[in-house]
Amino acid sequence: MRDQTRRVIRTPPPLDFRRIMLTTTNPATGVTNDTDIALTTPEETAERATSAHAAFEQLRGSSREWRAGLLEALADGLESNRAELVAAANDETGLGEARLNGELSRSQFQFRLFADALREGSYLEATIDHAGETPLGAAPELRRMLLPIGPVAVFGSSNFPFAFSVVGGDTASALAAGNSVVIKAHSSHPLTSQLSFSTLADAASAYGAPESILGIVYGTESGRVLVADPHIAAVGFTGSLGAGEALLAIISTRPNPIPFYGELSSLNPLIVTPAAAAERTTQIAEGLFGSFTLGAGQFCTKPGVAFVPRGASGDAILEDLRARTAAAGGMVLLNERISHSLTDILGRITNDGGANVLAVGSLAGAGILAAPTLLEIDAADFTEATAEEAFGPVLVVARFDSLEQIFHAVDAMPGSLTATIHHGDDEPDAVRQLSERIAPTVGRLVFNGFPTGVRVSWAQHHGGNWPSTNSQHSSVGVSAIRRFLRPIAFQDAPAAVLPEELREEFSSIPRRIDGVLVLPARAATSKKVIV
Repeated sequence: MRDQTRRVIRTPPPLDFRRIMLTTTNPATGVTNDTDIALTTPEETAERATSAHAAFEQLRGSSREWRAGLLEALADGLESNRAELVAAANDETGLGEARLNGELSRSQFQFRLFADALREGSYLEATIDHAGETPLGAAPELRRMLLPIGPVAVFGSSNFPFAFSVVGGDTASALAAGNSVVIKAHSSHPLTSQLSFSTLADAASAYGAPESILGIVYGTESGRVLVADPHIAAVGFTGSLGAGEALLAIISTRPNPIPFYGELSSLNPLIVTPAAAAERTTQIAEGLFGSFTLGAGQFCTKPGVAFVPRGASGDAILEDLRARTAAAGGMVLLNERISHSLTDILGRITNDGGANVLAVGSLAGAGILAAPTLLEIDAADFTEATAEEAFGPVLVVARFDSLEQIFHAVDAMPGSLTATIHHGDDEPDAVRQLSERIAPTVGRLVFNGFPTGVRVSWAQHHGGNWPSTNSQHSSVGVSAIRRFLRPIAFQDAPAAVLPEELREEFSSIPRRIDGVLVLPARAATSKKVIV
């Protein structure tokens, strides 16, 4: 979920912060307007990080029930301001009210899901080993659980103005964990970010949350200053590989380097077996076109390369894709930077990667547009140069004659968030071989579906091998909270210093006691432990 830029780290000249005001551009019209939002100075950024630390000192002692109520209050605040938020985001992204309403609903759902997780309590990994004799002799008592890590810097993304920005999953999971948050607003939607922040801040204040539990900064330089600030304990980032590497370089110079959870670049290969191509020719072509052009191809899970078999059924899929692409109109990109980057990347995929252009849609209309583009290459000729993410409505079709040609291409690919296998009704060996070969390189394996669209749930994993992410954690779903928690073990500790969840008499959450998982009494009597 990022605007893909060249992988070059540059150190810009220092800025003159004499009240530089931000502008906003409607990508659907190309019209730019002034705002009343000023770039945040380094001094202001430092002050917000300091205030976030003070808020964290108050928040860290809050109960899970109190935080669950806070998250629900934030979700209610978003709903009460839905019309204004959607209108602002539509003016700055051109994504359309239907898409934005759905995304705002997803943001609300994320806050409420984490509220449920807080009350359920298993995310704490509460574990107790009583003192006693063991095969290794006498052993002390140990009690372990997860605690909040500290103020978290959250970087908003360009392509999800709600779900991965100010009101997104990073903010929700960091707050749920018991941390304060300082958000670096994305330059593509400053007014949406400002309104989103004020909506959350007002709801938090009305709930009685500590002052400065949430903060916001604007401008690229403020992001650099933020990740270097000693009060910041972790970073959640969704953006380009180059920007992520630049922030990692800053973090590496800190006296105390901190966790950086980055979602950066993903190719998301999709494979169509010969049987699948024969059984579902039209359905696969229609679904694949919709998937790689959804949101103008600006989804982190967009399939960037599709492996289609040679033969009549594969030819039919390719011809269907070619016709749909050629008939498609220009699609709105989020900003000029994405447009310029897409042009550069297409040039490299065709010139250095050897892909051929099969079809290009039209570019009629106003605004910042990209023409849907279909490319083709032999899978046997697939190289690292072909495997660059094109952030936009672009698909490379790799034609193959054998599984070995797919394996060759997979070896040339970087890690991805997802991989997809479309298979037939009777191909167990091929499905097994493909799964075993590609699963180690991705975080989510999809069968007979399409990767765009990420369910927010307990079982979701939204992460993958470098450069899709740089961690083993998810940024979507309940387990996303794990990024912003740290483990601590108490040895032979008096009860008074223990968190209540580790005290002997406490029994309201699942705990592992002397190696045995013990469920709360209310859950143990139910067939469905987690609702």
